[in-house]
Amino acid sequence: MPKAKAKKVRLSKKDKVVTGLIGGLAEYFSIDSTLLRILTIIVAAVSGFFPLIIAYFVAAVLVSQQA
Repeated sequence: MPKAKAKKVRLSKKDKVVTGLIGGLAEYFSIDSTLLRILTIIVAAVSGFFPLIIAYFVAAVLVSQQA
């Protein structure tokens, strides 16, 4: 029986605004990247922007090293 290939989050090369992280997450979860970007902006506004900005760039570095 063949093993299922593990799905990984990758930075998007075609749906990219800053690093491609949101585009890659949208591809991984099969949702619209615009919707995910709007949700990210809303969460950033509620959390005070700074924590989410730090988390975004840390995640982008970790995802790019993983690929």
